[in-house]
Amino acid sequence: MFRRFPAFVALAVVLLASRGAAAHPAPFSFLDLVVRGDGVHGTLVLHVVDVAYELGIAPAERLLEPDEIAPTRDRVIALVGPRLRVRTDVEAPIEWQAMEPAADRHAVLLRFRIPVPSPGALYVRTHAFPYDPVHQTFVNIYEEGQLRQQLIFNAKSGEYVFYTGTTQGALAVMRTFIPSGIHHIMIGPDHVLFLIGLLLLGGSWLSLVKIVTAFTLGHSVTLSLAALGIVMPSPRLIEPAIALSIVFVGADNLVRGGGRDVRAWAALVFGLVHGFGFASVLREFGLPPQALGWSLFSFNVGVEVGQLVIVLLVATALELVRRRNQVVGHRVAWAGSIVVIAAGTYWFVERVFFPGGA
Repeated sequence: MFRRFPAFVALAVVLLASRGAAAHPAPFSFLDLVVRGDGVHGTLVLHVVDVAYELGIAPAERLLEPDEIAPTRDRVIALVGPRLRVRTDVEAPIEWQAMEPAADRHAVLLRFRIPVPSPGALYVRTHAFPYDPVHQTFVNIYEEGQLRQQLIFNAKSGEYVFYTGTTQGALAVMRTFIPSGIHHIMIGPDHVLFLIGLLLLGGSWLSLVKIVTAFTLGHSVTLSLAALGIVMPSPRLIEPAIALSIVFVGADNLVRGGGRDVRAWAALVFGLVHGFGFASVLREFGLPPQALGWSLFSFNVGVEVGQLVIVLLVATALELVRRRNQVVGHRVAWAGSIVVIAAGTYWFVERVFFPGGA
């Protein structure tokens, strides 16, 4: 059985990588609700891949073409309208307005209005795309020009009542964004594979702590810089660079031999790159800078928790294999490194030559 173990590990990693070629799959929709004196104004942001899948449109990028917007608008409203319930304490219908392409977000924007002046309460319920079990809708509620509430809806929790005049506390923000950070790293196969690549050769627990700490420092710095809008490199640069970081750690595992262990330095340097990838989710939220404090902190904590779970599970499993049989442990590290290189190379080619084509 142990002779076949490397093959099982390689297969598992391949299956993990095959979940999606993008660093950040886009099972996200976004809903902004602005409470004003003349009613509630809403903007629903839908990823074109989700809309195209349900409407049978191919390729999905057709939805970004100006000529497609007008004839497709009613179909999109018919699709998501029944799945979105936004009402006030006074019954009034949703007045659907324009649909616009948002090429920079690979999405379409649907605007609407509920004509109830100064509502006392706002009832929100949505699950935009039930076909995708991990789909989430990020909700921002604004009142008097201030962000009052941040929510994340999914298949299990998809409704909320907002009472005007109330403000969300720090604890509620943390309850929202810590799970989001955990979820984000868990659904990012390239981040997971990068961590696995760093762990394949094992080492003392002290050396692993150094590697994880270095990665944490690296991505925390750039996550903060990007989320605050201080440094925002293009995803066309960041996504291929993340793929190359995966290739590097796999190749380093194969060629290093008994040489110097540079994994901590690699984790620090490439952590800077991965942080820009993590920041994409917070940027999509479109939060004003003054609202980012607890959101950014909590999201980063969630990323660290998810990262720690991955490290403990993978490092413990690899250590158990090595203790049972050193030869098998070496084969696992070798086979795993080959798969890491192959996956990173595949992602690099796809992101450079076929961006947005997954």
